[in-house]
Amino acid sequence: MAIAKPPIVSAAEWAEAQKSLTQQEESVAAALETLIAARKRMPMVRVEQNYSFEGPDGKLSLADLFEGRKQLILYRFFFEEGVDGWPDAGCSGCSSWVDGVADLNLLHARDITFAMASPAPLGNLQAYAERMGWTDIPWYTIRSESFTEDFDATEWFALNMFLRDGDDIYRTYCLKHGPMVSQIGSVASLFSLTPYGGQVEGEEVPDGWPQEEFSYWLRPHDEFDGPAPVAREQ
Repeated sequence: MAIAKPPIVSAAEWAEAQKSLTQQEESVAAALETLIAARKRMPMVRVEQNYSFEGPDGKLSLADLFEGRKQLILYRFFFEEGVDGWPDAGCSGCSSWVDGVADLNLLHARDITFAMASPAPLGNLQAYAERMGWTDIPWYTIRSESFTEDFDATEWFALNMFLRDGDDIYRTYCLKHGPMVSQIGSVASLFSLTPYGGQVEGEEVPDGWPQEEFSYWLRPHDEFDGPAPVAREQ
């Protein structure tokens, strides 16, 4: 069976179709900017319970998962008994999504840590991460049974955002809506989930949000030698 192709039109017809699509894209982009601005205005709730995880160096707390940074994106990955692929592989949908996650260095430059957590034993996580080429992504075993339910991941994946203020940790946002999650993975889409966002001058943010000139961010990731705006002393 022949594979279908787009219709062939004149240059003028193509230009008109391109103009129409560009207008739609601009409308969608404006709606996304409104959504991102609304995320920054979400309230937050203090995490009261002590949650436990296991990493290569042993037992860890939720605070440890920040790796010293102020913001954390934690992806609850489905890798456990009862999930297709067990015990050698995790959820195929989760795996496909993680394959699209961008290099993490530009997140780190904005004082954001990205990590994953699953119930599977650490050895299973490490073997699968090696197979998939995810060795740069921190991946921890969940050791607190209530974690999955407390953070809305009983049936599906969940991306939870946290903010650390000294010893206090706050949950700021949770994303698990499939069609929206499928658009997340690029650096810009990931930091758009966090309370402080891209920290770029000109973003629509509440008063007091840390920002830096757009040109500040236009550099190779290994040239960020100072703290992100969110991490500077106020």
